[in-house]
Amino acid sequence: MMHVEVWGGAGEHGRSCYWIGNAQSSVMLDCGVKREGVGEYPLLDASRVAALDAVFLSHAHEDHSIAIPWLYKLGYTGVVWTTRITAEQLPSYHSNWGNYVRQQGGELPYEESHLASVRYAFIEESAPAQQWFAISPTLRVCWGRSGHMLGSIWLMIELEGKRFFYSGDYSEDSILLGTDTPRLSDQGITIDGAIIDAAYSTDMDEQETKLEHLYKEADCVMNAKSLLLLPVPVSGRGQELLLLMEQRYPETPIRVERELIDSMKLMLGHPSWLKGGMAARLAEALSRSRYTIISTDAERERLLQEDIACSRAAIWFTTDGMMQSLKAQRYYDVLRHHPNNGILITGHVAKGTFAWRLLALPDPESGCRIRATRYKIHQGLPDVRRMLQSMRSNFKLLVHAPKRDTDALLQQLEKEGEQDLLSLQPGARIVL
Repeated sequence: MMHVEVWGGAGEHGRSCYWIGNAQSSVMLDCGVKREGVGEYPLLDASRVAALDAVFLSHAHEDHSIAIPWLYKLGYTGVVWTTRITAEQLPSYHSNWGNYVRQQGGELPYEESHLASVRYAFIEESAPAQQWFAISPTLRVCWGRSGHMLGSIWLMIELEGKRFFYSGDYSEDSILLGTDTPRLSDQGITIDGAIIDAAYSTDMDEQETKLEHLYKEADCVMNAKSLLLLPVPVSGRGQELLLLMEQRYPETPIRVERELIDSMKLMLGHPSWLKGGMAARLAEALSRSRYTIISTDAERERLLQEDIACSRAAIWFTTDGMMQSLKAQRYYDVLRHHPNNGILITGHVAKGTFAWRLLALPDPESGCRIRATRYKIHQGLPDVRRMLQSMRSNFKLLVHAPKRDTDALLQQLEKEGEQDLLSLQPGARIVL
C-alpha cells in the first residue's frame, strides 16, 4: 500500500519535506529547514532514509534544500535529482545557513563530509520540460519550470504506477522567469495525489495590486528625500524589484550589493529559464551601469553617509530578506535615526527574526518607517483555484502556510465546490 508522509512543510512555512512510498519503493520531495531558533529540521525517519530510491529537489531556497546533507549522514547513498543551475547555487545557501546557525549558537546536524557527499543528477539533461523519462523500472518523472526562482521546477512522479504532482514553489507572476504550466488533466487522467503551493492562503490580490501597495510605500520615502532599504533574497524577487524600482524612479540612485548583481548576471547566462525578451532587458540594465554596486563594508559606510549628508533620496538593496545578518542590521542602525527613512519587507519573515521584531515595533519606537508589502512569488487563492480546476486528483494537499491560514483557504475552496482537499501538519500520513 502506497502512502504519503509529511515530514515538514504542510501547516507551516519552511522545512518542506515529503516522503512517498511503500515497503518496496520510496522517494523524497525536498528536504529543507525552517529559520526559527537555531533551525527546525524535517521529521526524518532515519530507518527509511537509506532505502530511498531517489531524492528530488525543486529549488535552492533554504526551506527546501538545506537538510539534504543530513540524508547522507543517515545513510542515503543515491543522487539528488534537480536542475544544474540549482546545484550551482546551493553552496552559497549552505554557507549562509551555516553562518546563521553559528550566529545563533547552534550546530548543524551534519558535518562538512556529508555536504561533500551529496551527488546530483540533472533532470533537464535527462528529458526536456513536460516529457516523461524513466529513472528505474518502477519510477518515472516529468518536470517543468515553476517560475519561482532561477532553476526552480515542479514535478510529476510516477512510482509503481501511482502518480503524484508536486508544485514546489510555484508562480506565474514573475516578470523575468518563465513557467511551464503543468498539463494536469491531459487525456482525462486522474492522478493519485497532489501537493500544492498555497503559501498566500486566502490572499486575493494579483501582482498588479501588490505593486500598487509597494509603490505607495516607496513613494512616501522618496518624496521625503530619504533612504529606502529593501532586504531581499540573493536570488528571486530581488532582481525583479531592481528592475521595477529602476523603472519607477529613473532619477533616483540605486545602491546594490554585489551578490544581487551577480545573481542577475547568472540569470542572463541561462536565458532558457527566462520569459521571452527578458534576457535583453537584463543585459540592457547591466550595461547601463544604472546601479552603484557595493562590494565592501567601507563602500557601504561611505555611500550611506554621503546619502545622509546630501539629504537625497536613494534606494538600497541588501541580500538578507529577514535581516538576520549583522550587515542588514547595520543598515537599520543607520536608518533608524530619521523617521522619514524606510525599510520595506517584501517577503516572508519567520517568527523571532530581526525583521519580524522590527515589524512589531510602533513607528515612534522603531525610529523609521518599517512596512511589509508582499511581492508575489507564491500562489494565493485565485492561483490555487486555477491549479485545482486543471486537475483530477484523489487528494490535494495544500501546503506552505500556517495551519490556521491553510484551514481558511480549504474552507473557502470547499464552499466553491472543491473536494478532496487536505490541510495537514508535519507527522501526518495519507494512505492510498
